[in-house]
Amino acid sequence: MGAKGGTMDVLGVPWEAFLGGVAALAVVAGTLFLLGFRAGSGRATERLEAGRLEHERRSRLTLGGRFAEQLAPYFEGFRYDPTEVRFLGSPIDFVVFPGMATGAPREIVFVEVKRGGAGLDRGQRRLRDLVNAAGGGVVRFETLRVMRDGGTGDAT
Repeated sequence: MGAKGGTMDVLGVPWEAFLGGVAALAVVAGTLFLLGFRAGSGRATERLEAGRLEHERRSRLTLGGRFAEQLAPYFEGFRYDPTEVRFLGSPIDFVVFPGMATGAPREIVFVEVKRGGAGLDRGQRRLRDLVNAAGGGVVRFETLRVMRDGGTGDAT
């Protein structure tokens, strides 16, 4: 208890003044927290939006690549008769049976279509190696490169 009139002192300060100081400190700390939270929330929203836009861009590229893969037999430069092509999609895009349209199939060709600079994934590389090792010239594996302008190029 304090020396005057029975009031309590906290750290040598009357309790009313001490509580006022604590309350003011709480208000300042709460205000700083909310300002920081709003600023951080804005940055998080920006990061989230940037991530969403990147996801949309990649999704469009993937869909465009799949679309180009399915149309590849009709592009100029595709060296097989489109009626002899069977679309699989995965793990390899096409199986081609050259000569099937005339009733005299000569070989079986596995064709993987890649857009731009994309390469074979691990499973596709393994399939390519298996086909090349066992093919004996009658079964082959080819990678066909589809360019942005719709042209094609043989990557193998």
